[in-house]
Parts: sequence; C-alpha cells; structure tokens
Amino acid sequence: MSAPVPASPGPLTPEEFQKLSSVSRETMGRLERYLALLERWQKAINLVSGASLKDPWRRHFLDSAQLIPMLPKAPLRIADLGSGAGFPGLVLAVMGAGEVHLLESDGRKCAFLREVARETGTKVEIHEGRIESIAQIGADVIVSRALAPLVVLLPYAQRHVKIGGISLLHKGRGVEEELTAARKEWSMRVRKSANHADSSGWILHIGDLARVAHNG
Repeated sequence: MSAPVPASPGPLTPEEFQKLSSVSRETMGRLERYLALLERWQKAINLVSGASLKDPWRRHFLDSAQLIPMLPKAPLRIADLGSGAGFPGLVLAVMGAGEVHLLESDGRKCAFLREVARETGTKVEIHEGRIESIAQIGADVIVSRALAPLVVLLPYAQRHVKIGGISLLHKGRGVEEELTAARKEWSMRVRKSANHADSSGWILHIGDLARVAHNG
C-alpha cells in the first residue's frame, strides 16, 4: 500500500479506499455490498463497535486490506482466528488473497459471514467452533484482529500455522508489553509495521514460533 493514507479528520471515502488499495471496480462493488450487509446486520447483533461504523472504510476495510502487500506469494492458505465480522480474513478473501479459512465460535457471526460470502460470491471456508477444538488448518499465514493478548493468541496460532508459516497480527498501544510477556514462553522472529489505518496500532509479523523450554 504505497499511497499515503489521507490525514483528513473526516471518514475515509470509498473513492479514497479504492485508490489506496488499488482494487478493481468489481471488487469495490463486492466490498460495498459487504458494508451494506454489515450495517444491516449490526442493527440486530453486535458485530463491530457502533463508533467504528462512522469511518468503516478506514477502521475495517483499509485496516484489513493493508495486509495484502505483506502476504507471501500465492498460492496461500490463510486462517483468520476469531474472525468475528470477517476482518481481516473475509476482506482478504474478497480481494483474492488465497484460500481463506474463517474460524469463529459465535453462531450468529458465522451466519453473517456465510451471508456476506454468498452475497459477494466469495469462496471461503467457515469453521464454527472454538479455535483450540477446530482441526488444524495448516495455514501459510495466520491473521487475527482484536482477539486476545499474545500470551493467549500464540498457542492458537501455533496450532493452525504450518511449519515455516507466519502470523500477521493486529496490535495496539500495548504491543511492547504483550511481546515482553509472550517472550517468557515463546521464541519467535518478530518485526513490527505501522498500521496505516490506525496511527496508534501495529502489525506484528511473527515467524519461527516455538515454545521456550524451561529447565526443571
């Protein structure tokens, strides 16, 4: 995502999002349909924070789409842990990122994900259940946003990532504290990237994830 994100105090427009993400008109139409469904379903079930829908193209769609340039070369199997309303995994699927698996325990949210996939003509695998109980995905890339602290999230990632795979994890202001706590139990290769949709956020690139062996 080479173009600078507008510093405007107002919401990101669909036109600005399209320019930043370089998606086709067809893909943009599918994402607009996604947003319309999100706004409709939000009235019945709590999919995202109400405040975030005042700036959805920045808070949800750009926040998800910025992962595209960070992905390894295709073909890819991607697993979105705790997918919720589909951010970032379903957006990546709509944008053609690869074979995407959405893991979500809430049946109502799974119903929403199925509806968006159907209405937008997007092929995804939706796994309803607890992350630790779902059969191992063997993903090339793990993604997750706003699910849990790293000490909770990393065991989930290790379960579903294949050997040599990576994790791209959205994190906020407390990222350094989370990393300090996680390194007591995990060895990993970590790189941070600025979050283009949130000036206080980061994307963690994690590879070579392994449990730390404790003597005694």
